[in-house]
Formats: sequence, structure tokens, C-alpha cells
Amino acid sequence: MTPLLVLVGPTASGKSALAIDVARALRDRGRPAEIVNADSMLVYRGMDIGTAKPTPAERAETPHHVVDVLDIAETATVADFQRLARAAIADCRARDVVPILVGGSALYLRAILDDFSFPGTDAQIRARWEGELERLGSAELHRILAERDPSSAAAILPGNGRRIVRALEVIELTGSFRATLPTWTYLLPDVHQFGIDISREALDRRIAERVDLMWEAGLVDEVRRLEAAGLRTGLTASRALGYRQVLSYLADEMTQSEARAATIVGTRRFARKQLSWLRRDPRIVWLEAGAPANLRRILAVTED
Repeated sequence: MTPLLVLVGPTASGKSALAIDVARALRDRGRPAEIVNADSMLVYRGMDIGTAKPTPAERAETPHHVVDVLDIAETATVADFQRLARAAIADCRARDVVPILVGGSALYLRAILDDFSFPGTDAQIRARWEGELERLGSAELHRILAERDPSSAAAILPGNGRRIVRALEVIELTGSFRATLPTWTYLLPDVHQFGIDISREALDRRIAERVDLMWEAGLVDEVRRLEAAGLRTGLTASRALGYRQVLSYLADEMTQSEARAATIVGTRRFARKQLSWLRRDPRIVWLEAGAPANLRRILAVTED
């Protein structure tokens, strides 16, 4: 069985660059490798600078799957990600290509790797609750969820409108909503997970540097173009870090300096949350960020 390599870590930890290094090293050894994306924002066409999307040159050198597959007005669900990523992994293995799954969200990663099923959906019920979210706001909708299923409400933040809507939809369809993740059980065979271990100080510095580079590369102009193409109508894309803050700046709700600072703060908070969730997975082998031995340790599991 062709092994599945999984590289995880918080945003700006260096996992994408390491994945490309691993693919290059495998190719030098005569083993083709391709990268499978598990980042929820890399799926959107046109969202390049603010997502630190792999460059055209990097993607020409190493094929990337589940990238640029949706328009900004479309919504990417975890179930969609599971289907697309698993199909890409199966395709790689069928061609004897080593798949390298890369991402930072524990939910998306576990949905792809583990025995993880989703309740059905109903477009009319979903649309009705989305209308209620727009009319009442997430806090009031959270109160309604608490009345219907207190345990689910306790596990969902009052500001997470999308998840509240999903919980109410599932409760209406099935009578209950499981807000907890399943046990640590791989559904896919021969999985090897590696995590990038990085200090908070180093990660904070990298995030600030990345945001500065995004601004210098033209993030504001990118968001301005996407806004004209309908970014504000995208329930998922419009809330992406950096994009949400720049949209606020373009709407005169904050200055550009405030938007830039808010992006740094929001990204740092998000990275801490990512790392907290990933740390709970006992199957991840943690590697010190930038350690010279990392490449060798990862490649070792691909040896016959």
C-alpha cells in the first residue's frame, strides 16, 4: 500500500513548504508525490494572496489537489472536503503516487482520515434557518438551539452562526446533533501524521511577517477585485481571515492600519486554536519547526 503522509500544524508554521520539500525529495528518489489540500480557503479561485496559496511555479512542479475548485460565492462544507480529498488520495494511490495531505484544521483532517460520517442535509430546512440567522443574529439563534438541545449549544460558540444553523438543521432532520468528534480511528490505511511544533513567540513573529507580506503583495487590491465579483455574498469566503478585515476597511468600518492589525490578531488567535485541537490527537508525531532531521524522519516511513 502506498503510504499517506499527513503534515499538520497551525497557519504560518511552514507545513506547506515542508510538503513541497518532501514531494521534491521523494521525486528525487524515484517516487512521485502529489499534495492534497485540507485548507478550507485554498479551494476558492481568486483568493491567492490572503490564503498564501502555493504559487503557479510550485503547483507546476508538484501537482496540488482540492485547490481552486470553487467560486467565491459557493460554500465549502466539511462533507464536500471529505469527498474531494478522499477521491484525490485514492487517485494518487491508484497511480502509485505518494499523497501528502496538508492542513491545519483538526475537523477537516479528521473528516478525511477517520471513520467520520455526516448526517444528511435538506436545502429547504437549511435555507430557512439561514434566513433566521440573518433576521435574528447568531446569539438569538444560539438561544433557540439551547432550548432544543442544551448539550449541542454548550459545545458551539454563540458567534458561530454557520455551525448553529447546521445543528438546528440536523436536529430537525434526525432529532439530535452530535457536537463531539468521533474516536481516533483511521478509516484510511497506512496513515503517517507529522505535526510542526513551533514556539508561540516564533509563530507570532511569522504570522506578523506573513500579513505584512500579504499587504505588500496587494491583498487590498485582491479583495477589491473579489468584492466586485461577489465576495460579500459568499458565506464562507467573505469570512476568511484577512478578507473579512479588508472588506471592513473597504466599507469604511475601520482604517487600513486597523484592518492589518486585526488580521494579525485574528490569525494569531486562530493559530492557537488550531494547535490546541491538533495537540489532542495522540497519533501525530511532532517535529521541531525547521529541524534538519525532519525531512529524513518523514521520508523514512516511505521506505520499503
